[in-house]
Amino acid sequence: MSSTPTITSLAFLTPGNFADDDPYTGLEETLRLFEYGERLGFDGGWIRQRHLEHGVGSAAVFLAAAGQRTERIELGTAVIPIGYESPFRLAEDLALADVLSRSRLQIGFSTGMPHADLLGDLVHDGDWRGFDLSYGRITRVLGHLRGDHLGGPDTVIHSPGNVQRPRLQPYSPGLSGRIWYGGGSLRSARWAGESNLSLLSGNIVTGEGTDDFTTAQLNLLSAYRRALPSGGDGRPARVALGRVIVPFDSADAAGRARYRAYAAARHARTLAPQGPKRTLFAPDVVGTAEQILEHLTTDPVLAQVSELRLELPYEFHREEYEQILHDTRHLIAPELGWTPAAEDALPILGG
Repeated sequence: MSSTPTITSLAFLTPGNFADDDPYTGLEETLRLFEYGERLGFDGGWIRQRHLEHGVGSAAVFLAAAGQRTERIELGTAVIPIGYESPFRLAEDLALADVLSRSRLQIGFSTGMPHADLLGDLVHDGDWRGFDLSYGRITRVLGHLRGDHLGGPDTVIHSPGNVQRPRLQPYSPGLSGRIWYGGGSLRSARWAGESNLSLLSGNIVTGEGTDDFTTAQLNLLSAYRRALPSGGDGRPARVALGRVIVPFDSADAAGRARYRAYAAARHARTLAPQGPKRTLFAPDVVGTAEQILEHLTTDPVLAQVSELRLELPYEFHREEYEQILHDTRHLIAPELGWTPAAEDALPILGG
């Protein structure tokens, strides 16, 4: 394994912020960020899915819109909390968005249920605490996305204009092979590997047998790769590493101060395991491109993957996000071996 990173795929993950009294403006600016990222040559743009917060509540709807505003860039979700979803209806929405984007979706799932005390009874009928809202629910989504026919071999449905065997429509070939799992524990990493799903690993992991973030994340990657089925299905599983990376080379003085304050406010959580699950956090990487490269080129986890995803900070503005993407694309990623798939002519910020 190489001791220094060699990145072949560069993506970004954005929270999709908006103001409580003006959601349109924030969502429109997020769509423009996807357009900007594609023009810069990024390989992927990912959106978080959040409930009850100032963020995107339906990744499928948002990515359907993003697919109409872009042509090449991969469109990802990180992550959809599966416990709130109807497997068949979600599969329908994802398949439709994938068809509209010409097969560019990358779908990330998790089994967490943020705000379950408020949302559980609103989403589910009956005692949802006894339902399978974990891995089995993801497996059901995968089954629908594969396009298996419903009923027996002679089962047909009659609709206006045709008679057909029933299955999820529209069927999008290949989408079931573009599914990711956001794994933060050894158990979840092993399940993702056994299921031959691609793996998302970011700046949060569970401390199991160690208080050191890097050691825990290396153990997670190792558990995932050991669990992958030999031979698989001919489709190589992918691993994408997320890091909060905030270069400020082309930022003004106020922007630099804002970035430093953001990282400083989050630093205490990186010093020791947090909560009963012993959650470990990686520090945000903030500074000049030179300082960030010094950190990234000595990151032993990054050296084990070829896909890097920038996890953009919450509550920043589109101009700040664009500056972060610009500096990363021009000053950092090329030094890690990455080359853009395509790039339109864009002005150099600050030039």
